[in-house]
Amino acid sequence: MRVLQIIPELETGGAERTTIDIAQALVEAGHDALVVSQGGRMVAELPAQAHHVTMPAASKNPATMWANARRLARLCRDEQVDVLHARSRAPAWSAYLAARKLKLPFVTTYHGAYKAQNGLKQQYNSVMARADAVIANSRFTAASIIEQFPYAQDAITVIPRGTDLSRSDGTAEPYAWPIPDGAKLVLHIARLTEWKGQEVAIGALAQLPDDVHLVLAGEDQGRTRYTEGLKAQAAELGLSARVHFVGHADPARALASADVCVVPSIRPEAFGRAAVEAQAAGVPVIVSKLGAVPETVLAPPEVADEDRTGWHVAAGDKEALADAIIGALNLAPGARDAHIKRAQAHVHRRFSLEAMCEATLAVYDSLTA
Repeated sequence: MRVLQIIPELETGGAERTTIDIAQALVEAGHDALVVSQGGRMVAELPAQAHHVTMPAASKNPATMWANARRLARLCRDEQVDVLHARSRAPAWSAYLAARKLKLPFVTTYHGAYKAQNGLKQQYNSVMARADAVIANSRFTAASIIEQFPYAQDAITVIPRGTDLSRSDGTAEPYAWPIPDGAKLVLHIARLTEWKGQEVAIGALAQLPDDVHLVLAGEDQGRTRYTEGLKAQAAELGLSARVHFVGHADPARALASADVCVVPSIRPEAFGRAAVEAQAAGVPVIVSKLGAVPETVLAPPEVADEDRTGWHVAAGDKEALADAIIGALNLAPGARDAHIKRAQAHVHRRFSLEAMCEATLAVYDSLTA
């Protein structure tokens, strides 16, 4: 097969990582992988055998999107592409037009659940549901698609986001962050944006012992006002010395440095890769009971306490988050070891990169057959 994936850019993020992972899987399976994007630092991570084409794929300008459709159609003809796979709405419109013109199988992946404030936005979002195969990265995402676009129900395949768990085996070199010797490190790894819950994590830290420190690992991507607000919150609570802003961090090294990982999102997430990577790395994880993240972490009352792989807390509840952090930090050595083994077995069984790639290539196979 010759499969072309299109994504706005390859700078950073989960959809971008999945694009690279699927390109690698295609190459390893003896297929041809093409990727179209606006470019970015992750282009260098594509396999050498993959072909990257730079195009203004992030543009939402209708004229540019229409021009991209013509470029894509020409590229697909020249490269004899068999399947066109879009991973975001703006490039999906271009891909949809090109696929229909050439009568090519068209695939979309919902990496998130889109909101529609009005009919125009609903129409814009609808392109993701117009594909021959619609991949949803969680049951939560699938339910959201069906609620908005019932006609897409038969086209939906749920393929949980896969992660290269070998990168998160806990053996990476820890960061030399300025944390006092003997202190406990709570890690929050996500871009700095309000809905990721950094304010909730800082509020929880205020209720924890002085030897517990919080690392916020992520870039604000220009949201400097939000970053300054977090620093002001920490200062007001007397926590400036215990809240560390470290910018972009390698997830494997960050997790190797942590005692506990928190994912305290205050808006629903469509998957929640950080929770999967934390479990794979042997780091107890606490997540908001919201969106798809609870699908990746087992906790009572959905399972018995002895089957727990993490903790669920109400979104925005800093007291509950603080209590769960204390519970995770206070696990006895034997109980912690058993907890880690359960969590690692759970994510390797359900959320491995191999499982995602195998399922995605099966979708391509079904369409080309």
